[in-house]
Amino acid sequence: MAASATEKELLQYVAQMDEQQKKSLLEMIKVFVKPADGFAGTITLAEYNHELDEAEAEFERGDHITHSEMLQQIKEW
Repeated sequence: MAASATEKELLQYVAQMDEQQKKSLLEMIKVFVKPADGFAGTITLAEYNHELDEAEAEFERGDHITHSEMLQQIKEW
C-alpha cells in the first residue's frame, strides 16, 4: 500500500525530530489511538439509553452542582 500525501508529510516532520521529540509524539499518538481508559468510543443504543437514565436519576436525586458552585470549586484549586 502506497503512503498517502499526509503520511509522507508526517514522515518528513518526524525525520527532523530528535529522539525525545519522537518519544513525545509517539505517546501523544497512543493517546489518540487508544484512550487511557481503553474505551473505544462505541456503545450500543441500549447502553447509551442506560447512561442517559442513570444521569437523569442522578440529577433528580440532587447529585449535581450548579455552575456557580463549580466556579467556586475551581477558585479553590
